[in-house]
Amino acid sequence: MPSAAEQLAANFNFKALSKATELRQRLMFTMGALIFARLGTYIPMPGIDPGEMARFINTQGGGLLDVFNTLAGGAVGRMAVFALGIMPYITASIIMQMMTSIVPELDALKKEGEAGRKTINQYTRYATVVLAAVQAFGIAVGLEHMGGIVLEPGPFFRISSVVTLTGGTILLMWIGEQITSRGVGNGISLIIFAGIVARFPQLLGQGLEGVRTGAINPLLFVLILIGVVAMVCFIVYVERAQRRLLVQYPKRQVGQKMFGGESSHLPLKLNFSGVIPPIFASSILLVPSTIASFNSQNMSEFMQNVLIYLGPGKPAYLALYGLMIVFFAFFYTSLVFNPEETAENLKKYGGFIPGIRPGKKTGEYIDFVLTRITVVGAMYLTIVCIIPEYLRSDISFALGGTSILIVVSVTMDTVAQIQSHLIAQQYEGLIKKAKLRGVRR
Repeated sequence: MPSAAEQLAANFNFKALSKATELRQRLMFTMGALIFARLGTYIPMPGIDPGEMARFINTQGGGLLDVFNTLAGGAVGRMAVFALGIMPYITASIIMQMMTSIVPELDALKKEGEAGRKTINQYTRYATVVLAAVQAFGIAVGLEHMGGIVLEPGPFFRISSVVTLTGGTILLMWIGEQITSRGVGNGISLIIFAGIVARFPQLLGQGLEGVRTGAINPLLFVLILIGVVAMVCFIVYVERAQRRLLVQYPKRQVGQKMFGGESSHLPLKLNFSGVIPPIFASSILLVPSTIASFNSQNMSEFMQNVLIYLGPGKPAYLALYGLMIVFFAFFYTSLVFNPEETAENLKKYGGFIPGIRPGKKTGEYIDFVLTRITVVGAMYLTIVCIIPEYLRSDISFALGGTSILIVVSVTMDTVAQIQSHLIAQQYEGLIKKAKLRGVRR
């Protein structure tokens, strides 16, 4: 039987949206913040020749710069003030998650609740500034050695680049936090989402141009579009998939009344790691080819052949890509979900899984179930990410699996939050009507 929330969601209509004043304000704020974030990807860094930078990016198609350019919404190709994007913040967040499970002091902060979470977030911001400054300095030095891109190389250019790029990342981080608190959805995810979606018209235009010039077969182009739609449906189906563990709470008597005895579910997502595994796997695999592109003249013939076999779309690259996705899927899941801690929380509140002893045995059972579903989730991520990479080696128009995965996941999360706001608004309306009826009686 559907819950009251599910019934309200099923009866959703646009009239409810017109009455939700707070939700409209949140949506408008989110749209304005995303537009501002997109404007920053068109403001070039000082001391850069944008034309030379664009030509260099075009010659490095499929490399690490292309991955960063996609996640930054094209800002790397223009070397804009938001060229670093939000990746330093994401990297700092993952590092803090790892440190939380290693350093006892951070683990204690995590258990303090809201106050501890705010302290960890502050440490994450500090780490973001450090990572952004280091990356910005590396980019400035690299640009100076490319020749023709930097107008006036020197200490002043390096300092201005560090200040500009680091400031851009901090501003994006602040915008993302504001969207999360005052808008709708996860701000950091929405910034990446907006950057990827902004490139869709360009990709579609390239595909149509390829059909017009005869570079792409029209039937193949239609099949690609059908494949993209099918992949979106597949991602939606898997991202909604859960393994629900039945949790029972015992009855207890307080005075003359009996409490408890209810049952609930512990939902375990099939894809617990999200989009982190393919992003990390592709970034690591593309590092050698990107470095080689900067120093191709001084490389031996053997190393050039190795890099050719490890190029995007090659069998060796696809095999390593799949193995690394599986590794990071298990690794990141172990960071974000602790079965032993979950089992202790269930035991603390009197909950137990039928047939499993509370405490250590429950933790082992949850870990066993999580490992099995992570295998399926890792296979799903591998299929979604490898098929577009394989097609990309044969045709000039193909969307990356990681990009599609990010867009679909963020869209589902944002729609779910909008529905929760509408449901809350409908509940408030029902409560007001009930109070008015009580007063009239």
